Amino acid sequence: MQYIPNILFLIALAAGVGYFTINIRKIIRNIKLGHEVDASDHTSERWGNVLRIALGQSKMVVRPIPGLLHILVYVGFIIINIEVLEIIIDGIFGTHRLLSTVLPLGLYNFLIASFEILALLVLMGVILFWTRRNIQKLRRFWANEMKGWPKNDANYILYFEMVLMILFLTMNAADQQLQALGAAHYVEAGSYPVSQFIVPFLDNLSEASLIAIERGTWWLHILGILVFLNYLYFSKHLHIILAFPNVYFGKVVPKGKFKNLESVTNEVKMMMDPNADPFAAPAEGAVEAPAKFGASDVMDLSRIQLLNAYTCTECGRCTDECPANNTGKKLSPRKIMMDTRDRLEEIGKNIDQNGEFKPDGKQLLDDYITREELWACTTCNACVEACPVSIDPLSIIMDMRQYLVMEQSAAPTELNVAMTNIENNGAPWPYNQMDRLNWKDEN
Repeated sequence: MQYIPNILFLIALAAGVGYFTINIRKIIRNIKLGHEVDASDHTSERWGNVLRIALGQSKMVVRPIPGLLHILVYVGFIIINIEVLEIIIDGIFGTHRLLSTVLPLGLYNFLIASFEILALLVLMGVILFWTRRNIQKLRRFWANEMKGWPKNDANYILYFEMVLMILFLTMNAADQQLQALGAAHYVEAGSYPVSQFIVPFLDNLSEASLIAIERGTWWLHILGILVFLNYLYFSKHLHIILAFPNVYFGKVVPKGKFKNLESVTNEVKMMMDPNADPFAAPAEGAVEAPAKFGASDVMDLSRIQLLNAYTCTECGRCTDECPANNTGKKLSPRKIMMDTRDRLEEIGKNIDQNGEFKPDGKQLLDDYITREELWACTTCNACVEACPVSIDPLSIIMDMRQYLVMEQSAAPTELNVAMTNIENNGAPWPYNQMDRLNWKDEN
C-alpha cells in the first residue's frame, strides 16, 4: 500500500510526458510538410540572436513596461520550476525534500527562499498582465482575430500561472507548519519568506489536516504543471519552446532584401545574353524551374515559415506597427500567422484521420487569407522588425503574391499597368523613353 502513491505518480508522469511527446512529433511532422531551406550560413550570428533575442529578450524591452513584466514572469516561472526536479524525485522514490539532504542546507534554504520571492513576483506580474488585457483592454488584444478562442487562451494561461504559484506557496506554508510540529518525514529544511504569511491561516488545523493540505497542493501542483505542459500544444504559448529554434532560423540578411527564384534569375540572364542559345539543353547542374511559383497553401511554404506560424505569440506587436492596419486596411500580420497555423493544423488533422493528406478542397489562399489582405501590404517590414521572436509574416505575404502574379496573372490593375509600362517603356510611367527629357524644354 505504501507504494501506491509512487505508482500513481509514475503513471501520471509517463502519461503527461508521453502525450506531450506525441504532440511535439505532430508539430515536427507538420513543419516538415514545408520545403527545406538551407540555414547553414551565418552560424555565429544565428547563435548570437538566440542569446540576445530569445534568451535575453532584447526585442521585448523595446516597450519597457510589458517587456520587463514578461522577463519577470518568464524567468521567474522557469527558475521556480527547477523545484519540479525535486518533486519528481520525491514522487518516484517516496522521499520528501530529498535535495535538502544532498545540497548544503544553507544553499537549499537560499534556493527555496528565492523560489518563493520569484513566485510572488510572478503572481504580481500575471495579475498586471490580466489587468492590461481585461480591464485596461489594450486595442491590440481586442482586434477582430482575437475573438473567441485566441482571447480566452491568453486568459487561461494567466489563470494557470496564478493557480500554480498559489499552490506552490500554500504547499510550502503547510510544510513549514508540519516541520514546526515535528511531523514524521517532514524534515526541517527551507526558508520561507513569503509563505510564512500564510501560516497564520493554518494555525488551528490538526496535523492530519495539514498533511492533507500539503499533499493535496503537492499533487495539484505537479499535475497542474503536467497539464500546463500539454496545454502548450493547443496554445499560443507554444513559443515558450519554439522561440529558440525560431530565432536561430530567423532572417539574418538585410530585411529589405527579397528572395529571388534562381530559376527565374537564370532565365533572365539567358534572355539578356546575346550569345545564349534559347533552344539549348539545360546545362548539367542547372536549376530547374519549380513546379509551382509562389504559395497558395501551407505545403508551398518553407519549413521556417511554418515554424514561424507555430511560434507566433499573438502579442499583436506586428499588427500594432503595421501602417496598412493603422490606416484601416484589412491586413493584420498577426492574422496572417494565425491563419497559416490554423490551416497547417487542419491539414495535420486530415493526415491523422487518413494516414496521408487527402485533398479537402481548401487552401490557405482565399479560404483563410484574402487577396485584399495580401495586396494591402506595403512591404515596409515593420511587422518583422516588431516581432519579439523573429517571425516574418512578410515572407508569407510575398510568396502568396508571387503565386497570384506568376501562376494566376491576378495582380491588381494598378500593378499590371505599372509592369506593362516597365516592359514597354523601361519605367512604371506611361511615357515613351524618347519623351523622358521633354520636361526640360517646357520652360
